[in-house]
Amino acid sequence: MILSLGLIILLGLSLNAIMNKIKVPSLIGYMITGIILGPFVLDLIDPTILAISADLRKIALIVILLRAGLTLDIKDLKIVGRGAILLSFLPATFEIIAIAFLSQWMFSITLIEGFILGSVVAAVSPAVVVPRMIDLINKKLGTKKSIPQMVLAGSSIDDIYAVVLFTLFVQIQQSNIIDFKSIIFFPLSIILGVVAGIVVGFALVKIFKKFHMRDTIKVLIIFGVAFLFDFLESTLKEIIPFSSLIAVIVLGLTTLKLYPILADRLTSKFSKIWVFSEMMLFVLIGSLVDISVIKDVGLNFVLLLVLAIFIRFVAVMISTTKINLNTKERVFVFFSYLPKATVQAAIGAIPFSLGMPAGEIILGVSVLSIFLTAPIGAILIDQTQNLLLEKEISD
Repeated sequence: MILSLGLIILLGLSLNAIMNKIKVPSLIGYMITGIILGPFVLDLIDPTILAISADLRKIALIVILLRAGLTLDIKDLKIVGRGAILLSFLPATFEIIAIAFLSQWMFSITLIEGFILGSVVAAVSPAVVVPRMIDLINKKLGTKKSIPQMVLAGSSIDDIYAVVLFTLFVQIQQSNIIDFKSIIFFPLSIILGVVAGIVVGFALVKIFKKFHMRDTIKVLIIFGVAFLFDFLESTLKEIIPFSSLIAVIVLGLTTLKLYPILADRLTSKFSKIWVFSEMMLFVLIGSLVDISVIKDVGLNFVLLLVLAIFIRFVAVMISTTKINLNTKERVFVFFSYLPKATVQAAIGAIPFSLGMPAGEIILGVSVLSIFLTAPIGAILIDQTQNLLLEKEISD
């Protein structure tokens, strides 16, 4: 394991330096590191690390969402509340429906398999989007109209929405029965996640104000609580729906609301942790990518993704009407809703492992969506932010 970590760090940093030289986001260097060292190429990542890959990726995602919550002032969302709500489900819904029907025609798969494919591909990558929105908030780019805050909130729920639909469609495909419980559980899981985040956040702020402790200890306590949220979600999922990811974000939001000075200091701590978390997250995502699948990707795969992206563009434009954004700003929101990586890496292979007839197609499109949209989306966000967003001038 030590050798694998050494190789990951050294090769990752080397490729990251090269990416920086050519003005390409670091995540691409990390993904290439994972592909090179992963089981499908050199196979130099210790099986022990691969065995806990899902847990390590979850930890990195928790770091992302805690940073988001500690940065996202809830009053800013009042400006674009309608946009955030629509962005949380409308682009994904449009894309899922479009892919479901297009894939029937392009790949001759069943409608329910098309919906499974759509729900895999539709999710936005928080690992790509959230850190960039936090960076925009810190730079005060687009914050006058709360654009990064809107994207942060909408994209976070978008992921949960897509995963819930994926689970529902897989159940239907396997049993031919619509599980209405999953439909009801989705909004309930959001509500309970919000409640848990507020209650626990309020309690932690009280403790932090009453008892003196180093900020490092506070970070560890927050991590412990976030891990317990995840444990409760997996343990109680058949009894009580509960979104641990929403709870984590709201925990950060509550801390910022009640104790802004501490939230600012903790944000700095989590930013430092993110440096290593980002590397591990994208290296492990890259290690899941079987590049041999790309060899079987035909023109239809690319065409499907291009058409789906166009449909997503239309949905984002609809979602951002009537919220005082100009055309350039709405285009930037669309760019922010392009990257796909985290969810596709996590669930893209499940239909294949379940032996679904369209499993190989779903896996191939998932891999291609990561390769095409993660780097392109990241580059567009990074290279157009100064052109498309207005910098807020401090008084």
